Amino acid sequence: MDLSSATAAPPPAVGSAPEISVVVPIFNERDNVMPLYEALTFALGAMRRPYEIVLVDDGSRDGTRDVLRSIAASDARVRLVMFRRNYGQTAAMAAGFRSCRGGIVVSMDGDLQNDPADIHRLVARLEDGFDVVCGWRKNRQDRALTRLLPSLIANFLIARVTGAHIHDTGCSLKAYRSWVVRSLTLYSDMHRFLAALGAGLGARITELPVRHHARLAGKSKYGLGRVFRVLADLVGIKMLIQFAAHPIRWFTLLALPLFVLGALMLALGAVKATHTGEWILFPETGFDMGAVGAGAVGVLFAGNVLMLGFLAELQIRVSRFFRHRTAVTAKEASR
Repeated sequence: MDLSSATAAPPPAVGSAPEISVVVPIFNERDNVMPLYEALTFALGAMRRPYEIVLVDDGSRDGTRDVLRSIAASDARVRLVMFRRNYGQTAAMAAGFRSCRGGIVVSMDGDLQNDPADIHRLVARLEDGFDVVCGWRKNRQDRALTRLLPSLIANFLIARVTGAHIHDTGCSLKAYRSWVVRSLTLYSDMHRFLAALGAGLGARITELPVRHHARLAGKSKYGLGRVFRVLADLVGIKMLIQFAAHPIRWFTLLALPLFVLGALMLALGAVKATHTGEWILFPETGFDMGAVGAGAVGVLFAGNVLMLGFLAELQIRVSRFFRHRTAVTAKEASR
């Protein structure tokens, strides 16, 4: 790994509060963990700023956990989060974000394909006035069919659906203001959409070309199957970005066509059939009861959609109220 751009320097005192937190999810990377730790400490020490390294073991079964424990025992700047079983990269990142304490948070993979020497460049770009800086693997060292092609498809779809025009949404090497990651609720494979979710929060986002190395040890955890997971998650992301702020507006837009269609069906049920001069159904009532029934169902369904929007809006407002009240109470208690 090329560390020529950094110079060795004495690390900050162990007791210093960290300014930078590096979060690394790890799964079955026994042969990569120690070289990764050494590269991280070299690169972070050269920045001469207090830091911490949060290593999240995602249920490894190849001896990775033992190596992580030995590293944490020898360095107080290393914090471990251990999962009992494999929950996936998104869950590991979310746990790392919850555990970190720095005002700047950097995420990266644990397979040595991301270069820790790029961290100082990401942080410098973040401090130019951005809230999220995404790494861009312009010269990516991966297999074309199983890694590059699915990534190109995913990046195209994510950019079109979310509006976050980032070249490489799948690159884990990113730098964030801590408020961004602490404001996100991650699940499924949402770690791929961190830039889009951050944009939905109003974060200022940019990207920066970073180095990418070929995998030297271990096996890749990705394949063609991730394209289908991206497609499924895109639906949820689209809803979160566009509907979360004011759901009542969007549910109303959805309910209006249903109301209009239902009203038209009700009107149709009261119109005499012109081609025979007789009522279509139930002559004694003078109404087409089939059309009346369909219209009634349409109006009721539209009413249910509108009520869902009202309940969603109410839930959001109540949640914001209680979060605000809790924050005010905690602030007053700290005085």
